[in-house]
Amino acid sequence: MARPDGRLTHELDADDKKPQDECGVFGVWAPGEEVSKLVFYALYALQHRGQESAGIAASNGKQILVYRDMGLVSQVFDENDLATLPGHLAVGHTRYSTTGSSSWENAQPTLGPTPFGTVALAHNGNLTNFERLQEMADEATSAHQEQVKLATKKNARTRPHRDSSNDTSLVTELLATSPGDDLVQSALSLFPKLEGAFCFAFMDEHTLYAARDPHGVRPLALGRLERGWVVASETAALDIVGASFVREVEPGELIAIDEDGLRSYRFAEPQQEARCVFEYVYLARPDSILHGKTVHTARTEMGRVLAREHPVDADMVIATPESGTPAAVGYAEESGIPFGQGLMKNAYVGRTFIQPSQTIRQLGIRLKLNPLRENIVGKRLVVVDDSVVRGNTQRALVRMLREAGAEEIHVRISSPPVKWPCFYGIDFATRAELIANGLTNDEICKSLGADSLGYISIDGMIEATGQQADQLCTACFSGSYPIPLEAGLDPQKGC
Repeated sequence: MARPDGRLTHELDADDKKPQDECGVFGVWAPGEEVSKLVFYALYALQHRGQESAGIAASNGKQILVYRDMGLVSQVFDENDLATLPGHLAVGHTRYSTTGSSSWENAQPTLGPTPFGTVALAHNGNLTNFERLQEMADEATSAHQEQVKLATKKNARTRPHRDSSNDTSLVTELLATSPGDDLVQSALSLFPKLEGAFCFAFMDEHTLYAARDPHGVRPLALGRLERGWVVASETAALDIVGASFVREVEPGELIAIDEDGLRSYRFAEPQQEARCVFEYVYLARPDSILHGKTVHTARTEMGRVLAREHPVDADMVIATPESGTPAAVGYAEESGIPFGQGLMKNAYVGRTFIQPSQTIRQLGIRLKLNPLRENIVGKRLVVVDDSVVRGNTQRALVRMLREAGAEEIHVRISSPPVKWPCFYGIDFATRAELIANGLTNDEICKSLGADSLGYISIDGMIEATGQQADQLCTACFSGSYPIPLEAGLDPQKGC
């Protein structure tokens, strides 16, 4: 299986990046609208789900055109690019690689021929039976070659060898060879054979499709426009294009949208739900709604639970901006300790394709965050963050706050210790690199240089989401994987 690389030369702190979701997907069917512009703005709303590449495929009813490239949405597209993508339906994608390298060939949407026309496909998730899918695709290619030889009695040109290494390209290829009289039937034949986590937004020349795996690991929402329909990884993308939320795409459901309206198909019976709890902790936008719960509300409640589980005498609660802010506010409200601003974030750092110099690397976190000294000096601080991966960022942050004059530093984390890799679409460090693997809480606290350290409990985190424990995937915290892993996927090592 292709090893998830997750390494970017332009990372300012490549040794301790936050866990990354693989992708964000969006699809729209809206005759009379400038669909490529709708997708462009929706991808802005989903930029946090993938910053390596972006792409849009659009159809005018006769052909599908795709424009994709490496970089942020704002770096990939301009007004002229969008003008080359006319049509009445489109799909878009923002990518962060888990399966397949970070390269133009692996940017999405993918494009491929089928017996029923062309298909463009965008994917969020990670398929755990990648090797079996490769075998299926190779078997289909061999069978196709034999058919061509028999038909022509000579070696004819066959389908080109796939030029990408991700599971999305395999699904695109397999849609062309799965049995069925149309693309719907081919999808209904293929999708039950896929294992792991997947949300698809795909299209042919006339129809928009969307599908979600039977466990519902990754979110996928359905929205209504005045003159059409949209699907999106998060409801925040519906808001930005003026679509009203209708419902979630159900686990095991395939939907098709065209001039005949919306049709729903079932390719698998709903299985035990395993919605990713890390969406609530960090991945999703705070203004998105997941399974009826606003993410911001869940994160604020995590802070309240954290304050009850790990109280401390302190003068001020501060957040590691921006992801730690809702939990920090909740901690302050529950504890009665004032919330204050202790760190200033440079809003323009983002991600740059200019390689940092060694001097800048040594400065580390200071390029992103700088202490507000007058609020920190002589104070006992509670510093709230959403998660700890290797601990390098928190270690540098504690040192920086002490240098700014903090008297005490109490670190509070609004998720449990991350101890296990994810195989369902999040790029964590390998298990050996995770600071919580093999160290006690006291040892981690000493490593960070903090005066105390407290993680929210798994039960407390689940309580804050407002969801049932048996409907959530907590594998990265508990090591309990709800979807079987194929041979070769070792939780002790990662993919």
